This record gives sequence, structure tokens and C-alpha cells, in this order.
Amino acid sequence: MYKDYFHFKDMPFSIAPDPRFLYMSAQHRDALAHLLYGVQGDGGFVLLTGEVGTGKTTLCRCLLEQIDGTCEVAYILNPKMTTVEMLAAVCEEFHLAVASFAASTKAYVDALNAHLLRLHEQSRRAVLIIDEAQDLDPDVLEQLRLLTNLETSTRKLLQIILIGQPELQETLRRPEMRQVAQRIVARYHLGHLSPAETAAFVAHRLSVAGSIAPLFPRSVVQMIHSRTGGVPRLINLLCDRALLGTFAQDTLQVDRATLRKAAHEVFGRDAAPAATRSVRWRAPLLSALAAGGMVAGVALLAASWQFKWPDVKPFASIAAAVAPVAKPSPRPAEPAILPPKKASSPSVATSTPLADLRWPDDLAPRQRSEELAFRELFKRYGIEYPADSGGNPCNTAERMNMQCLAARGGFADLQRFNQPAVLALGEASAADRFYALLVELTADSATLVLAGKTYRVTRAALVPLWSGNYRVLWKRPPGYNGVLAEGARGESVTWLRGSLASVQGGEAGGTPVFDAELARRVKQFQLAEGITPDGVAGELTLSLLGIRLDKNTPHLGTTASGT
Repeated sequence: MYKDYFHFKDMPFSIAPDPRFLYMSAQHRDALAHLLYGVQGDGGFVLLTGEVGTGKTTLCRCLLEQIDGTCEVAYILNPKMTTVEMLAAVCEEFHLAVASFAASTKAYVDALNAHLLRLHEQSRRAVLIIDEAQDLDPDVLEQLRLLTNLETSTRKLLQIILIGQPELQETLRRPEMRQVAQRIVARYHLGHLSPAETAAFVAHRLSVAGSIAPLFPRSVVQMIHSRTGGVPRLINLLCDRALLGTFAQDTLQVDRATLRKAAHEVFGRDAAPAATRSVRWRAPLLSALAAGGMVAGVALLAASWQFKWPDVKPFASIAAAVAPVAKPSPRPAEPAILPPKKASSPSVATSTPLADLRWPDDLAPRQRSEELAFRELFKRYGIEYPADSGGNPCNTAERMNMQCLAARGGFADLQRFNQPAVLALGEASAADRFYALLVELTADSATLVLAGKTYRVTRAALVPLWSGNYRVLWKRPPGYNGVLAEGARGESVTWLRGSLASVQGGEAGGTPVFDAELARRVKQFQLAEGITPDGVAGELTLSLLGIRLDKNTPHLGTTASGT
């Protein structure tokens, strides 16, 4: 209902387990590392637990996207089965046919063992993932333990990953479950988000959905954490309802009153702030929310890093980039120009109205705004912009062994790069469009250099002027000739392997060919950066990797000298 109104490409707070929208907090990265260890391990159980709605299933979906052809996966979504039914389901997932007249525990185990031995001969692995594992019957758990006994003289043939709620831990503590518990080689418990992580979670999902506006002020985000306790699913439910209420009021930002009303409608009249409840008290409440009709009802209202970066031409028109809205979007009422910081340059505007944040035609032709913005950008890299540039800044960058990255996103994307960026401002037509250099970005404001003059404006005030298109500079890897994918070879592949080792740890050695192992490491880096984990090192991946390695790269907030 509000998608077009807020210019979203997707609904940001859908409760579907879409890996694109997974916010990789520190604990989610650790949990994913445990799951990856489980995929690559040599037998036993890997255990991932967490409260209802903490993102376990989404994390599992993210894991499945990273698994390559060397690993065969059986994924069980509903484990409420008998022992024979579980074995039949596992065989079905591995595409094994067992005659119905011969269906028995022995027949299923024999078929599974033969298949696992064939995979072993092909140097492939087999992984069984069971979601909602807290619903497993103890007899089924015991049978799963026996499956881990399928082995050769050198390794186990089946790795089992159990994903469930904390009740699964209680089951495994029972004396009769000690044999299963002793087979667990790695375990991780996924907790709730902290207040800072809640703010980052909201900002991440809005960015993936294509938002460039600050829809949730800081005080409102604090209320979101208080009302949800940092549970991702509850955050999604509450934010979705709050945006619907904001849309109905024809406003651009969620206020505290709207959020309070949304919490009342989502959680009920007597729902107390989540921060005042104990985890023990909260768990049954969340289970009730997940089981009841509330989730389905709010999902109908809603109609979601990692987001796919479009292959756009530099600075596509605003008309093409922003969808038409159902009703006019009001301008924010807060002041457009903020007072300068004490350390700001004397040229910072202090009272200029927002309408004057435009290209001053009396200083230079509007067509020169792009060149002047890039001059400022090159200055921050310590490079003098050449007089014979030919009017194409990106061609000039290539002569300096650098590249232009043209992309479209929001403030979260600019903060991810943390570099000065050239923004396209103004109207949709090329004749009315002009460019400015973003040099600082805080939670509330943005500082721009426009025709040599510095303006500090609120982020909300910048939204109506900015199409979301921006360009940043990045340094090319040695031997770079384009996108790096499996099968590529050369100096740039060697650089990529060594750079990932520097960022992620581990050995930099290996083949100079882009192989499946390197693709896996690229996916891990992309997940950590909040971008689409496709295993292909394109401009976005390479630029972010270079930024993480180069300590001399200018950052947002640096001075013109680059210090």
C-alpha cells in the first residue's frame, strides 16, 4: 500500500526469509561461520539455536545460496515425523527411490549409505539440514545420531545441522540424549539485537528496499528497540505497521505517536515494552505471535547489502529512477540548512534557504558542475585534475589508474563506502541537473561542496533534491580487465586472493585461477559487506575490498588535504 509513496523497490519489512534483506550483525556473521563449518566438516552435529524471530531460517537460506556443487544438501522444514517418515523424507531430499513394498528403517538406511559412499568416491559432501529441530521426537534424534555412524575408515559421510529454538537445548540436556549431545561438534545461540544493531537493522532493510530518506528518526528507533526487545521479526512487524500509518497521514517520517499506535495494533492493548520483560517471559509470547493470525494479517498489509546493485548508466534521470507516487509527498518541515560545526570552514552557509542549494549560474555554466565536483574529489585523493581532461571525469580517472563506480542507493550505501562521493542533484532533465561533492555524512546532516562553497544541510532536506545516483572513485587492481568470476586467471585474480586473505585471515597462497574456493571467499566478503553474495568480483566488490585495504583512502569527514 505504501511502496510507491516511499519510492521503495521492494517492501522493506516483509517477514519472508529473503537472504537479500539479512542484516549481518556480528553474531549473525559468527552464526553463519558455524554453519559454514558444518557444511565443510567431517561428521557430527552442528547446532544453531535462537529465540523465535531472531533470523535463524533467513540465515539458513543465506547458507544455501553459498553452497556449491561439491556439496549435496537435504533440507527438512517440518521435522514432526516418526523415525521411518524422517528417513523417507531424507531419502526423498537426496532423490533416492525406495520401493514402497520394501519401505523400512533398514531399506532407507541402506539406500542412504550407498548414496553417501557414491558421493564420497566423487569427492563430494552430503549435508542434512533440519529446521525447527526443537520439534524432533527423541527417537528420531537417536536415529539421526545413528546416521552419523555412516562412515569410511577416514571420514564421516553425513554432516547434520540442527536449527531450532532454545527448547532444543533443553532436550539435548536430558540424560537419555547424552549420546546425541556428545556428537555436537559446534554450537551457537543467536540472541537479540542490541539498540545499535536495531538501528543498523532498520537502516539496512530500508537501503535494500531502495529508500534514500531517513524515515525513522533516532528517538523512534530507540522506541522500536524498546517495544520489540531487538527481535528481528517483531521489528519487521512494527516498522511495517508504522510505515502504513505514516503513509495514511501523508507524512514523510514515522513519529513517536504513530509508532506507539502501531505497537498497540500489532502487539495488543496490554503489551508491555519488550525491554521490561525477561527472556523467559518473552519466549512464549513470541511463540504465540508466530503461531497466531497476527503474522499473516500484518504480512497482508505489507504486500526484503543483500540488494542487487543495478547496472545503471551514470546518473540516470530522476523520472526513471523514482516510481510515481499515489499521492504527493509533503516536504519535511525541519530546517534545511543547519548551523555549521565549530571546526567548519568559514565558507559554510549558515542561513541559506534550501531553494538556494542550486547551481549558481552567475559563477560558471551549469555544464561545468560535474567537472568542478570531480576536481574537488580528485583533490581529496591528492591528485591534480588535469586541464586537458576532455570533459569526461571517468576517462580522466582511468588515466590515473582509477575507476568510476556509478551506482544508485541511499544514505546507508554512502556510509558503507565512507568516501567522498559526487551526487547528482536537481531536476530530471540534463539541462537542469547539477553535481555536488558529498564530503561529510552524519546521522542527521550532509555536508556538500557546490561550486567551491560548502553547505551543511539536513539529510531529510537533501532527499527531494537527490535522485539516489552517485559516483565514487576506486583504485584498479593490477592487471584489471573487468569482472572476475570462476575460470578467470591472471594478476588481478592473484591480487583478489591475497586481498581477501588480508581481510578475512588465512593463507594467501593457491592457484592463480579463480576457482570454487575463491568464489566461496568472495561470497563471505560480500555477506560481511551487506551486498549480494553472488561469488562474482565485480566493480562493487572490488572497490569495497580495495577501500578496506587502502589506509590512505579519503573518508567522509576528511579535509581537502586528505588528512
